[in-house]
Amino acid sequence: MTNPKRKPVAEIAAEMGVSLLSPHLTCRDCNKAIDFYKAAFGAEEMMRLPGPDGRLLHASVRINGELVMLNDEYPEMGGASPLALGGTPVTLHLMVDDVDAAAAKAVAAGAEVVMPVADQFWGDRYGVVKDPFGHQWSIASPVWPPKSPEEMDAARDAAMKQMAGG
Repeated sequence: MTNPKRKPVAEIAAEMGVSLLSPHLTCRDCNKAIDFYKAAFGAEEMMRLPGPDGRLLHASVRINGELVMLNDEYPEMGGASPLALGGTPVTLHLMVDDVDAAAAKAVAAGAEVVMPVADQFWGDRYGVVKDPFGHQWSIASPVWPPKSPEEMDAARDAAMKQMAGG
């Protein structure tokens, strides 16, 4: 039920400086994850809220000006990290000015290359890394101006043919 006396949520979020949709990552050793995100992606730490046992109940950082929320694993409450689950189906997408430098910085901080940075048929220079906590990050620098729909179709077809071994 909407409270007619409350401001619209979009207005509240804007005042708080947050998006209406933010990733919330569960990490094994969230304190180390925050330190990694600072080193790898230049994250700005916003806050850490430890629980009585020292695990982080909630934390937040800003990466490229956007809020990322985090917490430690709480298996007793169903909170599992990608490391506990054996992987993740989710990829966080990070757009940067220099994808090569950003990917190299992430790897230097401890990330593993999943897909090396390369020019992609859709027009981005793009690569994928997995952080030490099991989260996958695609990192991209868009090529500008973008390709026309016809150019993208032709590039897609050529890439698919190459992948199929043709």
